[in-house]
Amino acid sequence: MPTTEATDVAPWALLTPKQAAARLAISPRKLWALTESGEITATRIGRCVRYSQPSLAEFVERNSR
Repeated sequence: MPTTEATDVAPWALLTPKQAAARLAISPRKLWALTESGEITATRIGRCVRYSQPSLAEFVERNSR
């Protein structure tokens, strides 16, 4: 069975909320709050929410200063 760890994802792949939260070392609830406030952008595919690795990196860069 394939693993779903965030570190095992191709750089171009969209991450699930669980994977994105793990990548940022935050809870899925905090990730959702950041998404709702517009601080992190998400892609919606039907009812699914996915995160691009570049959008997560942008968030980290903006908040690292």
